[in-house]
Amino acid sequence: MALVHSFEKSGNFLFKYRGQIPAIIFLIALPVVFYKAPKLLFFSFSPKFHIFLQVITVLSVIVSLIGIIIRAYAIGTTPHGTSGRNRDKQLAKQLNTQGIYSIVRHPLYLGNYFMWAGLLMFTYSVSLFLVVSLVFWLYYERIMFAEERYLERQFGEEYLDWSQRVPAFIPRFRQFQKSTIPFSLKTVLRREYSGVFALVLGFTLVDYTRNLGISYFFKEPMQWVRPSLWVLLAFLLLMLTLRTLKHHTNFLNRLENRD
Repeated sequence: MALVHSFEKSGNFLFKYRGQIPAIIFLIALPVVFYKAPKLLFFSFSPKFHIFLQVITVLSVIVSLIGIIIRAYAIGTTPHGTSGRNRDKQLAKQLNTQGIYSIVRHPLYLGNYFMWAGLLMFTYSVSLFLVVSLVFWLYYERIMFAEERYLERQFGEEYLDWSQRVPAFIPRFRQFQKSTIPFSLKTVLRREYSGVFALVLGFTLVDYTRNLGISYFFKEPMQWVRPSLWVLLAFLLLMLTLRTLKHHTNFLNRLENRD
């Protein structure tokens, strides 16, 4: 099999399971947080280091929020058939080149990276951040390759012209073109609540894993009720509310010409 076909085949496979594989990678990485916890506690007795960790915590949340905003803008301003949740195969009814797609070809994956980068920052592990970032790039590079092969076959010269002007992953802000599709908050709420909840769950798991490590190594009682738990419960309530509105009311019905 030619290398280009091998890349496309593996990319299509990863595309199909793009929602599950990152979660598996995250769970595999959690033991690093557990075993790193005692060292963090030792250094945290230094006031300066404690402040440093607090700053990293705030920055991690900000970085993840940037990812959420990127995804929200992409999803909220794109027409039907361009940014769907199709899982079994590539699908695109039209080529979207406006809005955020005028400055970057894969804004959803860029948003994903920022969301995961924030979560990785919250682990306080530079090595884990670098390793998972590398895995992320290798993983999504194959998916992006497969997607672009499909788009090239589907749209031909139109796609080639767009891909030559617009970078794949690092935005080129100076060539931004406003989308003719107005932003739809309903579309974002209908499609993104589960992803945001998964991110909050990830932050909570890191927090509990770190404190479980401290409790285990220093033989101290575990503090099971933590602020992160209340945040998680609040987002769980929000997710269940939006899910109910989506499936049992007309409030979050799909708008015309929207996914």
